[in-house]
Amino acid sequence: MTETNYRTALVTGASSGLGRGLALWLAKRGVRVFATGRRLPQLQALTAEAQAAGVTIEPVEMDVTKPDATMERIRALDAECGGLDLVVANAGVGGTTNAKRLQWERVRGIIDTNVTGAAATLSAVLPNMVERKRGHLVGVSSLAGIRGLAGHAAYSASKAFLSTFMESLRVDLSGTGVRATCIYPGFVKSEMTATNNFPMPFLMETHDAVELMGQGIVRGDAEVSFPWQLAVPTRMAKVLPNPIFDAAARRLR
Repeated sequence: MTETNYRTALVTGASSGLGRGLALWLAKRGVRVFATGRRLPQLQALTAEAQAAGVTIEPVEMDVTKPDATMERIRALDAECGGLDLVVANAGVGGTTNAKRLQWERVRGIIDTNVTGAAATLSAVLPNMVERKRGHLVGVSSLAGIRGLAGHAAYSASKAFLSTFMESLRVDLSGTGVRATCIYPGFVKSEMTATNNFPMPFLMETHDAVELMGQGIVRGDAEVSFPWQLAVPTRMAKVLPNPIFDAAARRLR
């Protein structure tokens, strides 16, 4: 079992999917985990599962679309536990936003969670981490943020924001003792992908994706991308000329 040096961790979006899996992964390695989300019953079920496994997860009802309240709550937890060692901005929402029938309400909902919520989560205790000269920030982006996917303008753009945000943090934090990691999942079985009505190549089981996430976080990797079968061609697509990329992207709609 992989050992960690974290005493405490906070994981947002922990009521399901990758966040839920990562919260359990960390707790089973002796980390005191604050699992946050909007759905308290699901968080309580996670707590019960952790107790059955002989570990402890503390549920925290929190809505990252309310950034001021999010920052206040995370700062309170930071003070309560003597300093959060790891903060994972995992909470995210998907959904199509086809330009031909774009709805601002849907765009705004994605931005509120994936952009504003993630930034608030990561910003909440960063000054304290720098002052303590220790800490680790993790942003869960997506391979979808590397280029703009057809029909997913808001989702792709929101994840592109998080990727760039994490990269800049990583550069700025060099030498401070605070690390920054950006995670780029491909398609993973979850509530979010269960509603997708398009092909999802190399769809991964949640537990396999969580293991790759956890291992990469513990190593302190700058970036973690998976599965490699999708990550490699996606990153290669970054350098494709626009006409070639556009033609390929349209066929994937």
